[in-house]
Amino acid sequence: MTWLVYLSGEIHTDWRLQIAKGAEHHNLPVSFCSAVTDHDASDAAGDVLGAETSNFWRDHKSSKVNSIRTRSLIAKCDIAVVRFGDKYKQWNAAFDAGQLAALDKPYITLHDEDIIHPLKEVDAAAMGWAKTPEQVVEILRYVTTA
Repeated sequence: MTWLVYLSGEIHTDWRLQIAKGAEHHNLPVSFCSAVTDHDASDAAGDVLGAETSNFWRDHKSSKVNSIRTRSLIAKCDIAVVRFGDKYKQWNAAFDAGQLAALDKPYITLHDEDIIHPLKEVDAAAMGWAKTPEQVVEILRYVTTA
């Protein structure tokens, strides 16, 4: 079986690449998918539907177009990793975690210790909390090959 791993959250660091390289190094039976990680492209996803004068409506349309991808991939994934970074608040990642929990999809949170408190509910529904991409790789290694 090849496991489909959805990578959600923070887009400003290379954590996705680190996990992918670690999985490749261990020859894990996984493939990865993700939301659009190009910030500008994500923000403009709804622009094809027409220009807006209000940022609210531009964001509204783009979030709906983006959700076609994210909802589909979340529904198909076997497991997810939800990353919360330290520079920006990833509200979308928290929303993804909620969807994963509602669909009874196992997920691992990936974040530093200094945001344990604000993420207590998200972490409580997770199957694991990792502090590094390497720890995520080790969890994937165990789950997919044990």
